[in-house]
This record gives sequence, C-alpha cells and structure tokens, in this order.
Amino acid sequence: MSTTDIPTGESGPRHVRLQVELVLEITGSGELTDAALDQIGGDEYMPDDERQHAEASVRQDESEALAYLVDPFDLVTSVPGIELVQASWSCAHTEYDPDSDEWDLYDDEADDEADDEADEADEEADIDEEEPRGR
Repeated sequence: MSTTDIPTGESGPRHVRLQVELVLEITGSGELTDAALDQIGGDEYMPDDERQHAEASVRQDESEALAYLVDPFDLVTSVPGIELVQASWSCAHTEYDPDSDEWDLYDDEADDEADDEADEADEEADIDEEEPRGR
C-alpha cells in the first residue's frame, strides 16, 4: 500500500506493527554481563527480590543480559509523530548459519514474486484453453 492509498480525514490513531529480527554475535560475554549488571544495579525502582533474580539470570545467560540492555522504546523515542503503545521482546541463543536458507531474510518476498508470476502464467493458460478451437 502506498501512502496515497491511506484514507485521509479519518479521526483517531492508526496502529502499525513494526517487526524487527536481529541476530547478534556476542564478542564480549563479560562486557555484556557487566553492562547488564550495571543497568540492573542502577534501576532505583526495581524491588530487591526482583533485582537478585535479574542479576542471577544475567550471570547465567548472555541472552538475558542482552534483554535487560535492549529496550524497544529507545528505538522509537526520537521518531516524530508516533507514540509507543505496546512492546515486547525476547532474546534466546540460536544456531546461526548465514549460508542456510533459514536465515534468508528476503526469502518471503522472492516466494511472493514467484507465486505472482506462476498465477499470471496459470491465468494465461486458462485463457488459451477457453478460446474456441477450429476444426
């Protein structure tokens, strides 16, 4: 949909879901953990029992440390004309093979284009079959 397809004059907010997927390589586990522990230690609103749990989680798993350091609000806070309504995020270890088709970020678009071309070819074949044939 282009911007000219968006109805104008409508009142009320329009909501947009922005999906982002990142694969990060941890190059400094200790640095990552230390940064997360600093973040947790500096959170004056975090209750002590939650802080202890968070610190233990961060020490055990780098993906937990990353989850404490990344905040989707920070990604959009300076974008004019929007208000963040809801956000969720998670981090988990994954096996990464850049040569695998599983990690082809543009694969869906290529599949859609191939499907569209196949549909057009089928429509042309249907038209040819429907034309009267001479004897």
